[in-house]
Amino acid sequence: MTCDILVRAAPEYAGGVPGPLLAVDAPSILYRSFFALPSSIAGADGTPVGALLGTVNVVLQAIARHEPRATAMCFGAEAAGYRVALYPGYHADRPPMPPELAAQWERAPALFAALGWQVLDAGDLEADDLLGALAVSEEEAGGTVLLLTGDRDMFQCAGERTRVLFPAKGGPESIGPAEVRERYGVEPAQVPDLIALRGDPSDGLPGAKGIGAKGAADLLRRFGSLEGVLTAAGDPRSDLTVRLRGALTTDPELLRAFREIATLQPVAVERPEDSPLDRERGAAAARELGMVRLAERLAKAGG
Repeated sequence: MTCDILVRAAPEYAGGVPGPLLAVDAPSILYRSFFALPSSIAGADGTPVGALLGTVNVVLQAIARHEPRATAMCFGAEAAGYRVALYPGYHADRPPMPPELAAQWERAPALFAALGWQVLDAGDLEADDLLGALAVSEEEAGGTVLLLTGDRDMFQCAGERTRVLFPAKGGPESIGPAEVRERYGVEPAQVPDLIALRGDPSDGLPGAKGIGAKGAADLLRRFGSLEGVLTAAGDPRSDLTVRLRGALTTDPELLRAFREIATLQPVAVERPEDSPLDRERGAAAARELGMVRLAERLAKAGG
């Protein structure tokens, strides 16, 4: 799948270097907030708002720490059709969205827009793909990027100009190439190969039978890529064990499909224009949803 990326030149800044683009995996943060906060958090009409409140708070925390030039809230398909076609088990075991979350999901875009955050949708692709495309467009324009997501697949984007903000206690961890190497023992570009070999239970990908994270990383350090590993597995001169050869040669096309599933796809995007946090409109929207304390914090900070 190929698409062109539309890039706008970086504007001139009287105050010096602009802040990064903050691109948020909205589905990931909404889900995390929904399950992290008690269902008793509700608006004046009794409607649950915990997922909305948690998501806004996480993003506001990132904005306070990093002062981005713009914030993009990214949505997309729950499971891209081409990924399901490659492997029907992709996302197959995920339960339906809880009704209490679905109601908040519908309200989320209007709330985010009121806060001055740009709401974008990947269409038939997933929010992950959109985040990756935004990172490419921002880097090509000379900017820097922060990707706020709870999806470790996004570590493949870590680079000199792009870092992943991964949710953790005390605030998101900033993940760059060094942190990816420390966690996984591979380079960011090798993350899709790693997923293909070790699997990803959260996405329903089993990987190669009997090869875990450490074994997959060892193979990639030796042979460089999934293709290099598969070539070695088919070479009688290599020193791979019989068990490893069997795991890698049983269905190599399936492993290639896993890698394609884990690889981000291009999405046609325009580089977001600068858009500061709109505290006044955000406070009004929060108050309308019954999130009174959030509205008061926004209004106070704005004043």
